[in-house]
Amino acid sequence: MLSEQEKKEIEVVAGHYPIKRAAGIEALKIVQKHRGWISDEVLSHVADALEMSPTDLDAVATFYNFIFRRPVGRHVILVCNSVSCWIMGYDTIVSYLKDRLGIGFGETTGDGRFTLLPNVCLGACDRAPVMMIDDQLYVNLDAEKIDKILGSYD
Repeated sequence: MLSEQEKKEIEVVAGHYPIKRAAGIEALKIVQKHRGWISDEVLSHVADALEMSPTDLDAVATFYNFIFRRPVGRHVILVCNSVSCWIMGYDTIVSYLKDRLGIGFGETTGDGRFTLLPNVCLGACDRAPVMMIDDQLYVNLDAEKIDKILGSYD
């Protein structure tokens, strides 16, 4: 069931579109902001609120990289795996992150602090290699920078 706050926020955002279903991504982002991820049950309630089928909304949710359909850590690390990042040291950065966090892609640290995910492109090719934690982009990465960045998150 959606909370009253979630319903209200979805109603507001849906009002900005000519048809409710056009607010699919925004509605999912609202619920994810409150819950951290989108369960099947919640997706169904959001679909009802937008007058669309859960299957259609799930297609939107699984297409968009920033909607999480499984539980994630308090902070989600997206590591760019574009060609530019590959050329500029992606392998080294990913290896270091996996070792430092003790997890692989798609996994969450035991303390629930971080989830590590690959991402096709973060749009900062001129400053590769890059990663994003939550909504913050980090560029020109190396091991020392990664340690400092990770240390700034609870």
